[in-house]
Amino acid sequence: MVSAVFHSPLETVMPTTSATAAAPAPAATPVAMAAKPARIPFDWRGLWLQVLPPIIGLGLMIGVWALLTIKSTAFPTPAQTWASATELFAHPFYSNGPNDQGIGWNILASLERVAVGFGLAALVGIPLGFMIGRFTFLSRMVSPLISLLKPVSPLAWLPIGLLVFKSANPAAIWTIFICSIWPMVVNTAVGVQRVPEDYLNVAKVLNLSEWKVITRILFPSVLPYMLTGVRLSVGTAWLVIVAAEMLTGGVGIGFWVWDEWNNLNVQHIIIAIFVIGIVGLLLEQFLMLLAKRFSYD
Repeated sequence: MVSAVFHSPLETVMPTTSATAAAPAPAATPVAMAAKPARIPFDWRGLWLQVLPPIIGLGLMIGVWALLTIKSTAFPTPAQTWASATELFAHPFYSNGPNDQGIGWNILASLERVAVGFGLAALVGIPLGFMIGRFTFLSRMVSPLISLLKPVSPLAWLPIGLLVFKSANPAAIWTIFICSIWPMVVNTAVGVQRVPEDYLNVAKVLNLSEWKVITRILFPSVLPYMLTGVRLSVGTAWLVIVAAEMLTGGVGIGFWVWDEWNNLNVQHIIIAIFVIGIVGLLLEQFLMLLAKRFSYD
């Protein structure tokens, strides 16, 4: 008698051969384990949006200049000005005496005066701003004086400098000092006054000295305001020195402009305008990079 044995589908096992058996996965190598960083595509659109608009603006200015001077005999064309600039900057540091020097020496002389006057203003203005912002009594005492003297025209201070120092160079430095000090004082004082009270209360609880309060709490908080004041002061100083040198004479870009006007060399005057603007722009950009570098944000 033959007996049949039935297996349920759940009990049925499919045979596996060595060919179909799953082989163990190979060990991952260190190179395979290291994930390749995603390649960021270059932002050509952002580059064009930064480069193209200034080029178009400069081209439009030169184009309008060329159209307005195409039939003019008194005002030079862009091509004539470019040819004169090429000749002028071929030898920027020649010296044929105190009243005949290259444009390079005149720019350096003006920058030297700006550095001295601006440096003195920073040495006085920044500590004064800290004290005005820190002490209410001093703020109420000095604020009316600042409001009174800050709107005074820069050239109004020049005769005072000539009267006191009896010389043109110190008078020009004095004018830069007195005109560039106000932005640093005001911005530094505002920054100190906007420091959160919680920071100062913690300093009182910890019984910190005034020096530690200034260096550990006030200075990091006030630094953005202070650098903004410094940037505004440099622009004011560079603006003032050109006007002061026109009146005092000597070596400097302002005196050079006035001397070229006396010689009726309008091409050199236009070149000087561009040079003054470029130097001022470079100074401002340098201070903006410095502000970003030392920002605590």
